[in-house]
Amino acid sequence: MKGRMENELGTISIDTDVIATYAGSVAVECFGIVGMAAISMKDGLVKLLKRDSLKHGINVNVSEDNKISLNFHVIVSYGVSISAVAENLISNVKYRVEEFTGMEIDKINIFVEGVRTID
Repeated sequence: MKGRMENELGTISIDTDVIATYAGSVAVECFGIVGMAAISMKDGLVKLLKRDSLKHGINVNVSEDNKISLNFHVIVSYGVSISAVAENLISNVKYRVEEFTGMEIDKINIFVEGVRTID
C-alpha cells in the first residue's frame, strides 16, 4: 500500500520504494552502519548491498491508518555497541523519514545480519 496525504488541492501518493530508498540513505549515514544486507533465501548467505540498491535491505509497510513500519537488515561495524548503533539508527530514521514524508512512523525493526570491519 502506498503512503498518502490529502489536502485541499488533491491527494499525494508516496510509493514504498521511495520511502525505502530514503530510509536506506539515512541509515548508511549513521555511525556504525557498514551497509544494508540482502539474505539469499536459497543458501542463507548474507550479502552487503551496494549504495545504489539500498532499498533491497529494507521492507516498508504502510498501514490502513497511514502509518509506516520499517524493517532494516543491516551490517554493523566490528567493535561498536550494537544497541547504541540501533538507537542512533532508530532516532535518525524516525525523525528524517517523518519530516520527508509527513507521515508517522509506527515501528522500526532492526535485524543485524552481520558484522564487518571497516576498510
